[in-house]
Formats: sequence, C-alpha cells, structure tokens
Amino acid sequence: MGKDVLIIGGGVIGLCSAYYASQQGHRVTVLERGKPDHGGCSFGNAGMIVPSHFVPLAAPGMVALGLKWMWNPESPFYIKPRLDLDLLRWGWGFFQAATAGRVRQAAPLLRDLHMASRACFEQLQSRPDGAFGLAQNGLLMLCQSQHALDEEAAGAAKARDLGIPAEVLDAAQTAKLDPGVRMNVAGSVYYPKDCHLAPSRFMAALRRHLDAAKTKFLWETEVTGCRTESGKILALATNRGEVSAEEYVLAGGIWSSGLSAGLGLRLPMQAGKGYSLTLPQPRELPRICSILTEARIAVTPMDGKLRVGGTMEISGLSEQVSPRRVQGIINAFPRYFPNFKTEDFRDLPVWHGLRPCSPDGLPYIGRPKKFSNLVVAAGHAMMGLSLGPVTGKLVAELLSGEKPSINLSLLKPDRY
Repeated sequence: MGKDVLIIGGGVIGLCSAYYASQQGHRVTVLERGKPDHGGCSFGNAGMIVPSHFVPLAAPGMVALGLKWMWNPESPFYIKPRLDLDLLRWGWGFFQAATAGRVRQAAPLLRDLHMASRACFEQLQSRPDGAFGLAQNGLLMLCQSQHALDEEAAGAAKARDLGIPAEVLDAAQTAKLDPGVRMNVAGSVYYPKDCHLAPSRFMAALRRHLDAAKTKFLWETEVTGCRTESGKILALATNRGEVSAEEYVLAGGIWSSGLSAGLGLRLPMQAGKGYSLTLPQPRELPRICSILTEARIAVTPMDGKLRVGGTMEISGLSEQVSPRRVQGIINAFPRYFPNFKTEDFRDLPVWHGLRPCSPDGLPYIGRPKKFSNLVVAAGHAMMGLSLGPVTGKLVAELLSGEKPSINLSLLKPDRY
C-alpha cells in the first residue's frame, strides 16, 4: 500500500527520490522553495557520472593544498576566513576525516554508489520518453605535468584494485582517443566507465516522468517550522500554509542543514560555490568529457555546446560571483586546449551554484533516530548528479520498509 510522501527539495536528489518513490506506488508531493524554472546546482553543473570519483573531498593532502591555495584569488579552492562557529566545526571535522584510513573505508562505498547510479541512468535513458543524451564515452583526467600524471597513475592503480577500469595514456595516445580537439598535455588517465549528459535535459526528463505519475509540486514554498509528536513529524509549516504527509524526505541541498536544525537534528554542511560557463559555438568540440587535473576544472560537451566549470569556494550562503575565480577558470582552460582563447568567454553568462559539502565529503542518506517517518538525502557535494538516481532508489527502499540495496552505515544522518 502506497504512502503519502512529502519531499523537501526539487533538485536532482529530490526529483530522483520522487521518481523512485512513485515507482514504488507512493503518492508524492515535491515542495520546492524556488520557482519551476529555478536554476540550482542540478542544472549548471558539469553533467558527469563518475565511478572514477571514489575518493571523497576530505582526503589526505587536501588541508595542506587548501591552505596553499587560499592566498591565490584565482585558485580552484578557497575558504573565506570568517568568525563562524559552524565553519570552525566543519573545518575540524574535515581535518579529522582527511585520513588514508577514512578514504580506504569510503572508496568501496563510493564505487558501489556510482556504479549502481550509472546502471540507473542507463535504465532511465532506455525509457521511450526518457532520452536525455547519456554519452558513455568515458572521462579523461588531463595532466600537463609529468608529476601530475604520476599522481593520477597512482590513483588509476587504486581504481583498478577496486575493479574500476583505468588506463594511463601518454600525450599521443590521449590525442588519438579524442582526435577532434588539440590538447597540450603530458598525458592522461582514461576512465572508460564514466559518462556525461546535459543536466537540464535530465531534469526535464525527470519532470516528464513525474508529471505522468501525477506527482504534485508546491513551488515557491518554504518550510518555516514543524509539528512533531512521539518521534514523528506531523506537519510542516510553510509560507503557504501547513502541509502534512505520512513520510517526509529532506532533500533540500545546502538548505537541508538549516532545516534539520529546526527539527533538532545536526547535519553540518558548508556551501561549496562552483561556477560554470557554456560556450555556445566552441572552436572545437571534444567527444570525451575531461577534468583538467592541475586546474581542477571540468570540461563537458553538451548538445554541441561546451561547458567549462570549476572552483570550490567556501564562503557561506553568499550568491555573490567572484570575478577573479571565474577568471581563473577562463585563464586555465586554453593552457590545456591551446586552440581556444580567453576572449572566447567574453560576455558569457556565469552560472553559479552552492554545493552541499559535509565535513567528511560523504552524503547523508538514511533515517535519523529521532524521527521514524523522516528520510534524509543531502550533502552530496560535487557528486549530486552522479549519485542522484541511486540516492533516489535508496530513499524509495527506505520509504517502503525494505533493506537498502547498499550498506548505508557510513552515511548515517546521525554521524555528527
């Protein structure tokens, strides 16, 4: 028997949760603080599905690298210094999690999540009304220096140990793999299981599926409070009145942290601001998506266009665009693709989004102990799109009282 389910958040995690919950026969309502055409993290991202990303953000060396980069206004990673107790706690949690032992624990889990999600994308793409341009061409980690290539080769060896295919290529082999674009690199690591897509097309496909399933949407609706009793949520207060359901799913991205505090829960997260620019008529169009290793920039072909994005800027919930960081992306890109010029990006609109980053770089997925009718699905950082479908599937399993198909012990919402 299906349940009435209220999902807080209309991004990729919320819509994937709504899709799989409706597939299980639940009656779903999606509550979203933005408008129907809101352009959050689910739309302007790099569109990558990345089994290659089995190392969480909190990893050995990231603290030292972050401190080094802090003083460069065009660097890929920046934490804005500010007197903020939540930021200090988050930073301490990040420091504690950035160990080799934690990465060894997390890597098999992230592998399983990404591979399961990849299979979900294939199933969704195969639906008659579900095409969203899934390109299963792999991903190139492009390296300009031999030092970076050696480091990526070490990562490739770890990937193969986990059963993730990875090939180390020199410059000539890299060029042969994607001959339609000129690259200035020492070599690359190729991950053939990675994929890419256009996020806006994927989100539109989800909306079509949900409309067909008669999913209800409450747009421009913001949660302002809640009523609880005996370990259950009874109703949510919103700016448009009270709403209630049998089950609730917290999938509000970075806003989930504040909403959880109102429920007496603790989901520490910091907003990791990222930027992207999309070239409508690029000089060249790669066939394979790539990450520019030293610059930490993602490059993805999308329906004849080329999206270039990056940075991780921890500066609170500020929506302000940092021109210097955007310029850092623009300056770095032609160094890897020399047929492009910085002028190609002139006057292009800059998209930005706030990624929800937990201290240990892992998402929160599961039921908190405090409420028996709440499922949390948040904190996916840069992996929200890649892990969207598998998260939705896991949420639906929890809503239906099934044993999750993947062990969620490392992702418990109560771990902090």
